[in-house]
Amino acid sequence: MQKVPIIDYRKANAANSLLPKPSILSSFGWSNLHLEVYQQPKFEIAEHQHTMHSIALAANACGLPESAKQPGWDSLIASGERWLDGKLVRETRKAGDIAIIPAGIFHRCNWATSVEFMVLAIEPTLLQQVGRDFVNPDRIELTPRFMNEPDPLIQGIFSTLREELESGKIGGDLLIDSLKTTLAIHLLRNYCTIQPKLSSYPNGLSQSALQQVTDYIHEQLDQDLKLVELSAIAQLSPYYFLRLFKQRTGITPHQYILQRRIEKAKHLLKYSELSIADIAALTGFSDQSHLTRCFKRIVGITPKQLLQT
Repeated sequence: MQKVPIIDYRKANAANSLLPKPSILSSFGWSNLHLEVYQQPKFEIAEHQHTMHSIALAANACGLPESAKQPGWDSLIASGERWLDGKLVRETRKAGDIAIIPAGIFHRCNWATSVEFMVLAIEPTLLQQVGRDFVNPDRIELTPRFMNEPDPLIQGIFSTLREELESGKIGGDLLIDSLKTTLAIHLLRNYCTIQPKLSSYPNGLSQSALQQVTDYIHEQLDQDLKLVELSAIAQLSPYYFLRLFKQRTGITPHQYILQRRIEKAKHLLKYSELSIADIAALTGFSDQSHLTRCFKRIVGITPKQLLQT
């Protein structure tokens, strides 16, 4: 019996052996998430399975001669066929249409013309982490979806991730974390076999859990603190932790961390001989100018002005 190929986007060049051309863009180092951008000629991909949940998005028709371009050609990508878990559907494939290929199911497809498309792969554990306060993690199962309709929110996430991949602007890690959580919640709400329901926390975030989280923040102020780390301490999903933390403290975790960093910086400015640059590093700011901007916005004066008082 012939072995079915496995595409594992945790590894570099995961789909190259099954496609005519390699990807033109590929993400690296995004935890639980991977993006590939492809430009391919007419092709058919052999039956295979994915280790991660995959979303495919039709982007643009490419390589079409002017004589072949008809009214609306830029929105109509190409027709083709797709097999998902043994079911065959002929797809219309307009720009922005998405297909969802859950991890582990059998999949193959063909394209009738040259095309640009993107694939976003998501670790199943991400849905379990985000969704554990909504549904039993063991019962989270994505529904296969053929590429015949768009999803504006997912299309926007694709576009933002591609832009981030191409430009690598400041704050990228925070942006990727935010998009991951947004995407996971959207998939849980709209593409799961079981409709998730909000868990009930009548008492909100417990005092002991809040204390554990704030103690950890104080001990790790010089580190790059992430929402997923803090929510794990509270034993909640990042989404639910964010809501309960703000409900309990009146501010978001990010705002709380910034306040604690400013407080520690003020103390060190007053009672130590450290330079402003050293204080910035000890309190988790990227550099002295970052500390100065945040300090001026919150305190009303710069660190240098505080030293002169």
